[in-house]
Amino acid sequence: MSTTTPVHERIQAPALTGSLAADGLAMVGRHLQKIKAAPGVLILTQTMPITMLLFFGYVFGSALAVPGQEYRSFLVPGLLAATAANGLMTGMFQAAQDCDRGVMDRFRTLPMSRAAVPLGSTGAEVLTTAVGMIPLMLVGLAAGWRIEGGPAAALGAYGLLLLFRFATSWAGYWLGLLIRNEEAAGQLGSATFILPLLSSAYIPTDGMPGWLRTVAEWNPISALASATRDLFGNAAPAEGAAWPVAHPVAGTLAWAAVLLAVFVPLTVRRYARGTH
Repeated sequence: MSTTTPVHERIQAPALTGSLAADGLAMVGRHLQKIKAAPGVLILTQTMPITMLLFFGYVFGSALAVPGQEYRSFLVPGLLAATAANGLMTGMFQAAQDCDRGVMDRFRTLPMSRAAVPLGSTGAEVLTTAVGMIPLMLVGLAAGWRIEGGPAAALGAYGLLLLFRFATSWAGYWLGLLIRNEEAAGQLGSATFILPLLSSAYIPTDGMPGWLRTVAEWNPISALASATRDLFGNAAPAEGAAWPVAHPVAGTLAWAAVLLAVFVPLTVRRYARGTH
Protein backbone atom coordinates (compact mmCIF):
# COMPACT_ATOMS: atom_id res chain seq x y z
CA MET A 1 0.00 0.00 0.00
CA SER A 2 1.31 3.44 -0.89
CA THR A 3 2.68 5.52 1.95
CA THR A 4 0.66 8.46 0.64
CA THR A 5 -2.63 6.81 1.55
CA PRO A 6 -4.55 9.03 4.02
CA VAL A 7 -4.49 7.79 7.58
CA HIS A 8 -8.26 7.17 7.65
CA GLU A 9 -7.92 4.93 4.56
CA ARG A 10 -5.24 2.67 6.09
CA ILE A 11 -6.83 -0.62 7.10
CA GLN A 12 -4.79 -3.60 8.21
CA ALA A 13 -6.34 -6.83 6.94
CA PRO A 14 -5.29 -8.99 9.91
CA ALA A 15 -7.25 -6.76 12.27
CA LEU A 16 -10.36 -7.35 10.21
CA THR A 17 -10.31 -11.14 10.08
CA GLY A 18 -12.38 -12.32 13.00
CA SER A 19 -15.76 -12.03 14.52
CA LEU A 20 -18.27 -9.35 13.63
CA ALA A 21 -17.46 -7.59 16.90
CA ALA A 22 -13.73 -7.43 16.13
CA ASP A 23 -14.36 -6.31 12.55
CA GLY A 24 -16.87 -3.71 13.70
CA LEU A 25 -14.47 -2.31 16.31
CA ALA A 26 -11.77 -2.01 13.68
CA MET A 27 -14.15 -0.04 11.47
CA VAL A 28 -15.18 2.17 14.40
CA GLY A 29 -11.50 3.06 14.80
CA ARG A 30 -11.27 3.82 11.10
CA HIS A 31 -14.21 6.20 11.24
CA LEU A 32 -12.92 7.95 14.36
CA GLN A 33 -9.56 8.51 12.65
CA LYS A 34 -11.39 9.80 9.60
CA ILE A 35 -13.27 12.32 11.74
CA LYS A 36 -10.01 13.35 13.40
CA ALA A 37 -8.39 13.93 10.01
CA ALA A 38 -11.35 15.95 8.65
CA PRO A 39 -13.43 17.27 11.57
CA GLY A 40 -15.37 19.87 9.56
CA VAL A 41 -18.62 17.91 9.23
CA LEU A 42 -18.55 16.94 12.91
CA ILE A 43 -17.96 20.52 14.03
CA LEU A 44 -20.78 21.78 11.83
CA THR A 45 -23.31 19.19 13.00
CA GLN A 46 -22.42 19.70 16.67
CA THR A 47 -22.38 23.52 16.65
CA MET A 48 -25.60 23.93 14.69
CA PRO A 49 -27.88 22.91 17.63
CA ILE A 50 -26.08 25.39 19.90
CA THR A 51 -26.60 28.13 17.32
CA MET A 52 -30.29 27.22 17.09
CA LEU A 53 -30.60 27.22 20.87
CA LEU A 54 -29.25 30.75 21.07
CA PHE A 55 -31.29 31.89 18.08
CA PHE A 56 -34.63 30.32 18.96
CA GLY A 57 -34.18 30.69 22.70
CA TYR A 58 -33.34 34.39 22.73
CA VAL A 59 -34.63 35.80 19.44
CA PHE A 60 -37.96 33.92 19.25
CA GLY A 61 -38.20 32.82 22.86
CA SER A 62 -40.22 35.81 24.03
CA ALA A 63 -42.76 35.29 21.24
CA LEU A 64 -43.18 31.54 21.71
CA ALA A 65 -45.28 30.70 24.75
CA VAL A 66 -45.33 27.19 26.17
CA PRO A 67 -48.04 26.72 28.80
CA GLY A 68 -46.63 25.99 32.25
CA GLN A 69 -42.92 26.34 31.46
CA GLU A 70 -40.17 28.58 30.16
CA TYR A 71 -39.52 28.13 26.44
CA ARG A 72 -35.81 27.30 26.71
CA SER A 73 -36.66 24.41 29.06
CA PHE A 74 -38.96 23.13 26.31
CA LEU A 75 -36.46 23.80 23.53
CA VAL A 76 -33.30 22.11 24.84
CA PRO A 77 -34.74 18.55 24.95
CA GLY A 78 -36.18 19.12 21.49
CA LEU A 79 -32.78 20.16 20.16
CA LEU A 80 -31.23 17.06 21.73
CA ALA A 81 -33.84 14.96 19.93
CA ALA A 82 -33.15 16.75 16.64
CA THR A 83 -29.42 16.13 17.13
CA ALA A 84 -30.08 12.42 17.64
CA ALA A 85 -32.20 12.32 14.47
CA ASN A 86 -29.36 13.97 12.57
CA GLY A 87 -27.82 10.51 12.20
CA LEU A 88 -29.96 10.26 9.07
CA MET A 89 -27.92 13.01 7.41
CA THR A 90 -24.46 12.07 8.65
CA GLY A 91 -24.91 8.36 7.97
CA MET A 92 -26.07 9.09 4.43
CA PHE A 93 -23.15 11.43 3.77
CA GLN A 94 -20.52 9.04 5.13
CA ALA A 95 -21.78 6.10 3.06
CA ALA A 96 -22.13 8.14 -0.13
CA GLN A 97 -18.66 9.64 0.34
CA ASP A 98 -17.03 6.23 0.72
CA CYS A 99 -18.91 4.92 -2.32
CA ASP A 100 -18.03 7.96 -4.43
CA ARG A 101 -14.33 7.67 -3.59
CA GLY A 102 -14.09 3.93 -4.20
CA VAL A 103 -13.44 3.05 -0.56
CA MET A 104 -16.40 0.66 -0.39
CA ASP A 105 -15.06 -1.41 -3.27
CA ARG A 106 -11.76 -1.82 -1.44
CA PHE A 107 -13.54 -2.86 1.76
CA ARG A 108 -15.41 -5.60 -0.09
CA THR A 109 -12.10 -7.22 -1.08
CA LEU A 110 -11.09 -7.63 2.58
CA PRO A 111 -11.85 -10.86 4.49
CA MET A 112 -14.33 -9.42 6.99
CA SER A 113 -18.01 -9.56 7.85
CA ARG A 114 -20.31 -7.74 5.44
CA ALA A 115 -22.03 -6.11 8.39
CA ALA A 116 -18.79 -4.72 9.85
CA VAL A 117 -18.52 -1.64 7.63
CA PRO A 118 -22.00 -0.18 8.33
CA LEU A 119 -21.76 -1.31 11.96
CA GLY A 120 -18.48 0.53 12.37
CA SER A 121 -19.90 3.73 10.89
CA THR A 122 -23.08 3.67 12.96
CA GLY A 123 -21.15 2.73 16.09
CA ALA A 124 -18.79 5.67 15.58
CA GLU A 125 -21.86 7.90 15.17
CA VAL A 126 -23.07 6.88 18.62
CA LEU A 127 -19.68 7.59 20.21
CA THR A 128 -19.28 11.02 18.62
CA THR A 129 -22.86 11.94 19.49
CA ALA A 130 -22.38 10.86 23.11
CA VAL A 131 -19.55 13.37 23.37
CA GLY A 132 -21.03 15.97 21.04
CA MET A 133 -24.29 16.43 22.97
CA ILE A 134 -22.44 17.47 26.13
CA PRO A 135 -21.62 21.03 24.91
CA LEU A 136 -25.26 21.54 23.91
CA MET A 137 -26.42 20.45 27.36
CA LEU A 138 -23.89 22.72 29.05
CA VAL A 139 -25.00 25.71 26.98
CA GLY A 140 -28.60 24.77 27.74
CA LEU A 141 -27.85 24.78 31.48
CA ALA A 142 -26.23 28.20 31.13
CA ALA A 143 -29.33 29.41 29.27
CA GLY A 144 -31.67 28.35 32.07
CA TRP A 145 -32.58 24.76 31.25
CA ARG A 146 -32.56 22.40 34.23
CA ILE A 147 -32.69 18.63 34.71
CA GLU A 148 -35.64 18.27 37.08
CA GLY A 149 -35.86 14.48 37.09
CA GLY A 150 -33.63 12.05 38.95
CA PRO A 151 -30.21 10.81 37.79
CA ALA A 152 -31.59 7.45 36.63
CA ALA A 153 -34.26 9.12 34.49
CA ALA A 154 -31.68 11.53 33.04
CA LEU A 155 -29.41 8.63 32.09
CA GLY A 156 -32.42 6.94 30.54
CA ALA A 157 -33.06 10.03 28.41
CA TYR A 158 -29.41 10.07 27.33
CA GLY A 159 -29.61 6.39 26.44
CA LEU A 160 -32.76 6.92 24.35
CA LEU A 161 -31.05 9.73 22.45
CA LEU A 162 -28.07 7.51 21.62
CA LEU A 163 -30.30 4.58 20.65
CA PHE A 164 -32.25 6.81 18.27
CA ARG A 165 -29.02 8.14 16.78
CA PHE A 166 -27.90 4.56 16.18
CA ALA A 167 -31.20 3.68 14.47
CA THR A 168 -31.32 6.77 12.23
CA SER A 169 -27.66 6.26 11.27
CA TRP A 170 -28.56 2.86 9.81
CA ALA A 171 -31.38 4.46 7.80
CA GLY A 172 -29.04 7.16 6.56
CA TYR A 173 -26.32 4.67 5.69
CA TRP A 174 -28.75 2.71 3.54
CA LEU A 175 -29.75 5.88 1.71
CA GLY A 176 -26.09 6.75 1.17
CA LEU A 177 -25.43 3.32 -0.36
CA LEU A 178 -28.34 3.94 -2.74
CA ILE A 179 -27.24 7.45 -3.72
CA ARG A 180 -23.50 6.66 -4.02
CA ASN A 181 -22.68 10.30 -4.77
CA GLU A 182 -21.13 12.65 -2.21
CA GLU A 183 -22.55 15.85 -3.65
CA ALA A 184 -26.08 14.47 -4.05
CA ALA A 185 -26.00 13.13 -0.50
CA GLY A 186 -24.96 16.53 0.81
CA GLN A 187 -27.86 18.22 -0.98
CA LEU A 188 -30.41 15.64 0.16
CA GLY A 189 -28.98 15.75 3.68
CA SER A 190 -29.70 19.46 3.86
CA ALA A 191 -33.35 18.70 3.10
CA THR A 192 -33.60 16.55 6.24
CA PHE A 193 -33.54 19.80 8.22
CA ILE A 194 -37.30 20.00 7.70
CA LEU A 195 -38.00 16.81 9.66
CA PRO A 196 -37.57 18.37 13.15
CA LEU A 197 -39.70 21.30 12.01
CA LEU A 198 -42.55 18.85 11.37
CA SER A 199 -42.40 17.60 14.95
CA SER A 200 -42.71 18.83 18.52
CA ALA A 201 -38.96 19.45 18.79
CA TYR A 202 -39.30 23.25 18.64
CA ILE A 203 -42.97 24.04 19.26
CA PRO A 204 -45.91 22.20 20.91
CA THR A 205 -48.23 20.35 18.57
CA ASP A 206 -51.50 21.29 20.30
CA GLY A 207 -51.66 24.61 18.44
CA MET A 208 -51.23 23.05 14.99
CA PRO A 209 -54.08 22.39 12.53
CA GLY A 210 -55.58 18.92 12.94
CA TRP A 211 -53.93 17.26 9.95
CA LEU A 212 -50.54 18.81 10.66
CA ARG A 213 -50.74 17.84 14.33
CA THR A 214 -51.35 14.23 13.31
CA VAL A 215 -48.33 14.28 11.00
CA ALA A 216 -46.15 15.90 13.68
CA GLU A 217 -47.18 13.53 16.46
CA TRP A 218 -46.49 10.45 14.36
CA ASN A 219 -43.08 11.85 13.47
CA PRO A 220 -40.57 9.71 15.44
CA ILE A 221 -38.72 12.86 16.50
CA SER A 222 -41.83 13.99 18.42
CA ALA A 223 -41.86 10.79 20.46
CA LEU A 224 -38.17 11.20 21.27
CA ALA A 225 -38.54 14.89 22.15
CA SER A 226 -41.50 14.12 24.43
CA ALA A 227 -39.65 11.20 26.06
CA THR A 228 -36.60 13.39 26.66
CA ARG A 229 -38.70 16.15 28.25
CA ASP A 230 -40.51 13.61 30.41
CA LEU A 231 -37.34 11.87 31.64
CA PHE A 232 -35.50 15.12 32.25
CA GLY A 233 -38.54 16.30 34.23
CA ASN A 234 -39.22 19.28 31.97
CA ALA A 235 -42.75 18.38 30.80
CA ALA A 236 -45.22 15.54 31.18
CA PRO A 237 -46.50 13.68 28.09
CA ALA A 238 -49.23 15.56 26.26
CA GLU A 239 -52.80 14.45 26.93
CA GLY A 240 -54.96 13.58 23.96
CA ALA A 241 -51.95 13.20 21.67
CA ALA A 242 -51.23 10.31 19.32
CA TRP A 243 -49.98 7.13 21.01
CA PRO A 244 -46.22 7.64 20.41
CA VAL A 245 -46.37 11.09 22.07
CA ALA A 246 -48.81 10.13 24.82
CA HIS A 247 -46.50 7.19 25.73
CA PRO A 248 -43.20 8.71 24.59
CA VAL A 249 -40.67 6.28 26.08
CA ALA A 250 -42.48 3.25 24.69
CA GLY A 251 -43.09 5.14 21.44
CA THR A 252 -39.40 5.97 21.04
CA LEU A 253 -38.36 2.39 21.73
CA ALA A 254 -40.93 1.17 19.21
CA TRP A 255 -39.75 3.60 16.52
CA ALA A 256 -36.10 2.65 17.13
CA ALA A 257 -36.94 -1.05 16.94
CA VAL A 258 -38.82 -0.54 13.65
CA LEU A 259 -35.97 1.47 12.11
CA LEU A 260 -33.37 -1.11 13.11
CA ALA A 261 -35.51 -4.07 12.02
CA VAL A 262 -36.04 -2.50 8.59
CA PHE A 263 -32.73 -0.83 7.81
CA VAL A 264 -30.10 -3.13 9.33
CA PRO A 265 -30.87 -6.02 6.93
CA LEU A 266 -31.49 -3.63 4.03
CA THR A 267 -28.15 -1.90 4.62
CA VAL A 268 -26.14 -5.12 4.96
CA ARG A 269 -27.77 -6.57 1.85
CA ARG A 270 -27.17 -3.40 -0.14
CA TYR A 271 -23.53 -3.20 0.96
CA ALA A 272 -22.96 -6.83 0.02
CA ARG A 273 -24.47 -6.28 -3.45
CA GLY A 274 -22.12 -3.43 -4.26
CA THR A 275 -22.89 -1.66 -7.53
CA HIS A 276 -25.02 -4.52 -8.88
